[in-house]
Amino acid sequence: MGRDPGLVNNASAEPGHFVSARRAELLSSVGAGVLGAGLALLFAQALAPYSIPILLVGLFAHAWGMFQKHKLESQTAITRIWWAEALYWACWLALVVLLLVIAVREL
Repeated sequence: MGRDPGLVNNASAEPGHFVSARRAELLSSVGAGVLGAGLALLFAQALAPYSIPILLVGLFAHAWGMFQKHKLESQTAITRIWWAEALYWACWLALVVLLLVIAVREL
């Protein structure tokens, strides 16, 4: 299998480039989330009956993508950034709490 061109190893980038790329990626992800929240608010009445299925699909898609990305990065020579690792584990904690809230609410 070939290398993923989206992954940058430390030998091919300037030291600050990777950190800047990760910050830009984080900002892009946050922006996508805020955009999704805005669309959900805009179409709240129409989407209300589908809120739990939409939420679960998004939750599982995000969790799977996050897991796969972390797995790929751990197989390369990418230097781990402490705040990215902290966000990774904080996100897993938030996803578990969200699943618990959904389960309790639906009982």
